[in-house]
Amino acid sequence: MNLFLHNIGDLDSEPTIQRADALIAEPSQRFDYVLANPPFGKKSSMTITNGEGEEDRDALTYERQDFWETTSNKQLNFLQHIVGMLKPDGKAAVVLPDNVLFEGGAGEKIRRKLLETCDVHTILRLPTGIFYAQGVKANVVFFDAKPKDGKVHTKGVWFYDLRTNRHFTLKTKPLKLDDLRDFIDCYHPENRHERKETKRFKYFGYDELIARDKASLDIFWIKDDSLDNLDDLPPPDVLQQEIIDHLEAALAAFRDVAAGLAR
Repeated sequence: MNLFLHNIGDLDSEPTIQRADALIAEPSQRFDYVLANPPFGKKSSMTITNGEGEEDRDALTYERQDFWETTSNKQLNFLQHIVGMLKPDGKAAVVLPDNVLFEGGAGEKIRRKLLETCDVHTILRLPTGIFYAQGVKANVVFFDAKPKDGKVHTKGVWFYDLRTNRHFTLKTKPLKLDDLRDFIDCYHPENRHERKETKRFKYFGYDELIARDKASLDIFWIKDDSLDNLDDLPPPDVLQQEIIDHLEAALAAFRDVAAGLAR
């Protein structure tokens, strides 16, 4: 609907927008580029209505041969799906929430496979205040597809921190192109192999990353000035949501372990 409202697609003839469950099967097409902002809800589910009109929701898991791991976490499923959408030399940039970077269980296994089979070269840590939902913490993960030759293709990942000590809002201080200029310069699109570290742009090698607990890519190094000033702490609802996200990630990891033991 959002695409139609922005004059993308034709309501009167056959629409160019495919309306289907993207996760239901392996992609029939491969692409040179995938730019995506998948849904942020963690669980895939469907609503079932019985004869009395009572509704229930069942978690959906997608049994796909091309997926590294079976999980009901649709953020992880979309990431696996996007990898499958790329041509052998395709490139992707995907907006993903923080939990995809640190979640255990299936999340850890998928991160390790992603680092191994693709060249994950850049992660942009986005600031809060740029999404309609308050306190959303997200990242843009940039990676290139590589041949399935059994080799490790990620040599290291460059992280740009646009979050720490940066404050934006949707109305009074929205994120603008000028706010991304430094990241673009650091990204060095002319030749990303000639990058240099700065205060906000740091490089972490592959061996260092996979040695971290759960191969976590949730990395920060800049001192958060708000932690020294209680008046600058995030609002209580944002802190509350952060605690919920971490607890839910831990529970999801336990569920994945329990499911594996039951097989």
